Amino acid sequence: MATLTFLGIESSCDDSAAAVVRHVEGAGPEIMSSVVEGQTALHAAFGGVVPEIAARAHAERLDGCVDRALADAGLTLDAIDGIAVTSGPGLIGGVLSGVMLAKGIATGAGKPLVGVNHLAGHALTPRLTDGLAFPYLMLLVSGGHCQFLVAEGVDRFRRLGGTIDDAPGEAFDKTAKLLGLPQPGGPAVEAEARQGDPNRYHFPRPLLDRPGCDLSFSGLKTALLRARDALVSEKGGLTVQDRRDLCAGFQRAVTDVLAEKTRRAFVEYLASGPDSPGFAVAGGVAANSAIRAALETVCAGHGVRFLAPPLRLCTDNAAMIAWAGIERFRAGLGGAADLVARPRWPLDTGAVPMIGSGKKGAKA
Repeated sequence: MATLTFLGIESSCDDSAAAVVRHVEGAGPEIMSSVVEGQTALHAAFGGVVPEIAARAHAERLDGCVDRALADAGLTLDAIDGIAVTSGPGLIGGVLSGVMLAKGIATGAGKPLVGVNHLAGHALTPRLTDGLAFPYLMLLVSGGHCQFLVAEGVDRFRRLGGTIDDAPGEAFDKTAKLLGLPQPGGPAVEAEARQGDPNRYHFPRPLLDRPGCDLSFSGLKTALLRARDALVSEKGGLTVQDRRDLCAGFQRAVTDVLAEKTRRAFVEYLASGPDSPGFAVAGGVAANSAIRAALETVCAGHGVRFLAPPLRLCTDNAAMIAWAGIERFRAGLGGAADLVARPRWPLDTGAVPMIGSGKKGAKA
């Protein structure tokens, strides 16, 4: 079809989202609507996302998100050509909520249904926003994932490296919790770091002494914990400036690691001789301005185009899912009669699992 209009549904973690995206072949895609309902207030008292609460909220909110997305786009289901839904990876209760709703809508309206890997949604966002041509280097950096991928096609991703333990976003959240800052931790730590001295504490830069693009942030979090405990033991507590300096030192360490690993990823990516080299960053941590600035500097040093989606498309949203559904459908990868919710679903299925594997499949 020359024109495709897809409804996207996203519910992999704690954002209930629906969106409508239209694409005319030969032209740029249009985000006709995008609705995101966060759950921060529901989880605030627990210091993190509670899966059961998240799943219940998705079940209560998703149909309303779909109604609003259609209304904002000025369309009815009759004008929709297909439904795209996140079918993994993620918190299984939330993923199930989205998949079952999407199946019901697709069956009732007689529309094609396309299952989308949540990570592929992030990885294909630069094509939604900027029409970036394959192959490009992608850094997915979020609360649950951190991977360097070469996006070679709509359904072809080659992993160059990734985290072997905590993802950066998870480390930011845990740091915020250790320092008594609100969740989500990323924005809170970044705000404190702006007023801190990044040179007061020199935290470790894990795995920089080893070759390759793999990352580790668990030890960095432990180092911050020890620095905090030492201050508390010495002073009986933390001053406001202590907390700001700890955040600044932590953020500088994460930034340095991501920048150096990006340089290493460029070596492997550029060796393949891409016609129009491009580097894109996506995921919630991509909203961090210090990290963005460091990655832009690395790209400038290699003569590579740097792309970062608008902040609203860095965090979880359904526009990226609708677009990934359109891309998959055009590539003949649609059709999902046996679509199931998956808690785990690595993009590079041929790569050795980084964090182990079990009955549910490889984690990453």
